[in-house]
Amino acid sequence: MSRRVVCAGTFDYLHQGHIDFLTQAKELGDELIVIVARDETVSRIKGFLPKHNEEFRAQSVRDTGIPDKVVLGNLENDLFHILEALKPGVIALGYDQRVSEEALRERCGGCEIVRLTSYHPEKFKSSYYRNREDKI
Repeated sequence: MSRRVVCAGTFDYLHQGHIDFLTQAKELGDELIVIVARDETVSRIKGFLPKHNEEFRAQSVRDTGIPDKVVLGNLENDLFHILEALKPGVIALGYDQRVSEEALRERCGGCEIVRLTSYHPEKFKSSYYRNREDKI
């Protein structure tokens, strides 16, 4: 039986930190599905729209060749609802993602939750790219 891994993120200003995140997630199983956050969701949670729209961000993640499938997140307030359809065996979380591991375990039953390690966060973080662009 294959082991399905799911991870999620905004993936704005796709950079080496994201590539490392996707690579670590891919190594946890046989199939990697990446959920790219919808523009509306990013705005609601982070308080600003991403620089690149959701279709561009999803295509950028696809273009890495790392995930087996890339999907856009759902537009409802329940961000975990999409996990019921994807049925992951593993959920990979970024080192800086503010998601309750306990809440995920409650929603996903026997799903394993893995918190991935950072990749040079002092250099590769989307906020650095966004802040640099804001100053231009």
